[in-house]
Amino acid sequence: MPTLLLRLEGPMQSWGLSSRFTERGTAREPTKSGVIGLIAAAMGRARNMPLDDLTALKMGVRVEREGEVRRDFQTVLEVPKANNNPKETSISNRYYLADACFLVGLEGPSELLISIRDAFLNPTWPIYFGRKAFVPSTPIVVKDELIADPVETALRNYPWLGRKGERKPGRLRAIFECEADKGIQQMDVPISFEKRTFLPRFVRNEYITLQEGL
Repeated sequence: MPTLLLRLEGPMQSWGLSSRFTERGTAREPTKSGVIGLIAAAMGRARNMPLDDLTALKMGVRVEREGEVRRDFQTVLEVPKANNNPKETSISNRYYLADACFLVGLEGPSELLISIRDAFLNPTWPIYFGRKAFVPSTPIVVKDELIADPVETALRNYPWLGRKGERKPGRLRAIFECEADKGIQQMDVPISFEKRTFLPRFVRNEYITLQEGL
């Protein structure tokens, strides 16, 4: 099946994976639930609409620039409590990635990939990376045409998306979906954004050596 390539780059990004209570962490790369959330926003899908066609897409991520994990310390005054209890101050640590860039590949039916591409070119709702202030700094769609190769081949062969004057690395970290006995489990396949329910998938990390000329 063909592959659609997306560029997720911005000054700040946050990809929730295992946050609990006042500690709001971020994964080091885009999660599947995060990417599907972007697609749903672009396509104008409400939180209660089905996601089966999107979760069936095979996803891969190539890390063009790792970015740095930063912490946002937030204080919120007079937070309402249940049962008419006195309001209190809420303190939380919220982590995000600074100056990261990712090449995301989605493999699936051509018709669906084209509709996703068109949605990102003219999104229904605003696109942001985890928080409303975390907006993209470059266009999401890398190129209009679909790549004829499956996602792993596409990510191995596509030219590096480095900035002008940036030193090209010898290799890039990549994350691919795999069988259960060949990777680690992540709970990031969304079943319902309305009910916040997720299923697991398995991924493996590896390093891609850039070919000459890429």
